Amino acid sequence: MYRQKQQRSMTLTVAAVAALVPLAAACGSETADDGGSESVGAGGQRITGVRWSIDSVTVDGATHRAPDAAHVRIDGGEAAGSTGCNSFSARADVDGERVRLSDAMFTEKACAKTPAGFEKSLGRALTTGSLTTQNEGERATLTTADGDTVRLSRSEDASLYGTRWAVDAPGRKGGAGRAHLTFDQDAKTVSGRLPCNHVNAKATVSDGRITLGTPSTTRMMCEGSLMDAEKRLLGLFDGKVEYRIDQQTLTLTSEDGLTVRAVADQ
Repeated sequence: MYRQKQQRSMTLTVAAVAALVPLAAACGSETADDGGSESVGAGGQRITGVRWSIDSVTVDGATHRAPDAAHVRIDGGEAAGSTGCNSFSARADVDGERVRLSDAMFTEKACAKTPAGFEKSLGRALTTGSLTTQNEGERATLTTADGDTVRLSRSEDASLYGTRWAVDAPGRKGGAGRAHLTFDQDAKTVSGRLPCNHVNAKATVSDGRITLGTPSTTRMMCEGSLMDAEKRLLGLFDGKVEYRIDQQTLTLTSEDGLTVRAVADQ
């Protein structure tokens, strides 16, 4: 039993490494120099700063569908994403329409719902050499020298409602790990946690704006930096805020100019 488990882990490791290269290639990355210039695929469309869903991989004419959760995003010369089972990150270097990853780090979980055929094919397609990226706006394709392909599509925007939004607390680094908000469409409320206390309030959405009611919070006391960040976040409440969703990022802007960003917690 132990040997079988060990063998499975090794198979996932190879597949995860393979996924890193393609995924990054799929998105076409930014160059890894200090300038951080934006890269584009064939056709001139932007491929960095986009969350791409991995749709399928085709090797030797056989197509394997990817798990729904498989995705990748390239930003600032780095690639990060998931094979649908294992998460990964890597340095991404782009040379024109070609992509290479290095310094890859990934998990080694064994997931029963992730098809082994998909991971093996992805590994073969994406580790045999550099990949050519082609972006057609909502879709992108990574192609090997042998003609094998990895197909991707632009992920849809996360829903305002029902999403657990991890908040980047103003004035505090790492605030996204603690503060979070969730909007309930039926109850017309928002609830969650600030850097220190739990919070809930009325929330009515109309024409790109959210009218937030007076917040009700718990009464815990935390260290000074947490309380300062919490006080600033509370400045969003009892008024109107403009909101915008760009894929997995929510931006809230109050009437007095306070801007808070949050990321869909997955």
